[in-house]
Amino acid sequence: MLDEYVHIFSKLNTDKNRKRWSEVTCHQAPHKPFLLLSVMDLIAQGVIYENFIEPTYELVDTFNVYWSKIMPLGTRSTMAYPFPRLARDGAWVLVPKEGYEGRLDIDSISSMPKLREVCSGAKVDDELYQFMCEPESREQLRAVLITTYFAREVQPALVEQGSVNQEAYHYSKELLKGIGEDLKPWGEADSNEKINKVRDQGFRRAIVTLYEHRCAFCGIRILTPEGHTVVEAAHIIPWSDSYDDRPTNGMALCRLCHWSFDEGLMSVGTNYEVLVSRFVSTDRNFSGHILTLSDRSILRPDDKEFWPGQKNLEQHRKGIYCG
Repeated sequence: MLDEYVHIFSKLNTDKNRKRWSEVTCHQAPHKPFLLLSVMDLIAQGVIYENFIEPTYELVDTFNVYWSKIMPLGTRSTMAYPFPRLARDGAWVLVPKEGYEGRLDIDSISSMPKLREVCSGAKVDDELYQFMCEPESREQLRAVLITTYFAREVQPALVEQGSVNQEAYHYSKELLKGIGEDLKPWGEADSNEKINKVRDQGFRRAIVTLYEHRCAFCGIRILTPEGHTVVEAAHIIPWSDSYDDRPTNGMALCRLCHWSFDEGLMSVGTNYEVLVSRFVSTDRNFSGHILTLSDRSILRPDDKEFWPGQKNLEQHRKGIYCG
């Protein structure tokens, strides 16, 4: 019965240290509610399509989105805390890693590397999984998590974030369908804050996926165990000028290369080579590795259809790049 799982979700064993947790989370740790919300988001998107919950980077990323939405700026946590400990609440059963012969000591798991070392995932009750798959019952389960563990003033933001996650996923899929450079831009100017959140999140997901978390300029790829990536999704022509979210108007860049590109200190040539401005090597600057990237071929997606558009790059070279 759905009521049984609603009861389980409303009685999760959480840390209730009032000095550690503010009234925003009803003076209790939000890890387990955030994780269950994330799981149901991925089920709704079709990313999780069978009754086996793996600690994937997609799940970690969604957990991190919820965390950053509600928790104080600059604070971070890890999905490794709630993932194994939900087994004690009856939410799911842990599945040991194949070949792992030790006992699953839940209290010893406090990092994603440790979690992935000993555990391949979790399975929920088949009945609960079906409730998570059905939109109406899934929304009831989401509602009890939001209303039980979060203050009234932040509940609408969590409801909206679930909707943003769903729409951003579908938007990223639309961007990755394959569209020609000469077609009309996908985006458009809009003052609706939610629409802009969907667009930002969907564009980021599409671009970072295409470039496999690697910077197109320097090639750096660092994806932390907690799901944080060093690369960002950069527009070639700023969205405020182009309203263009197509992959041909984007590249994945690390933070230094992204800043240098936006400031006109770097660009891309007609043969997809890195261009470095002469201003990088002025006396006051210590350019580090940037100068070594000059004339290096940029990394591009496997599918040529998603390569940065030369019309966009030309506009950047003429209007932004300080050659």
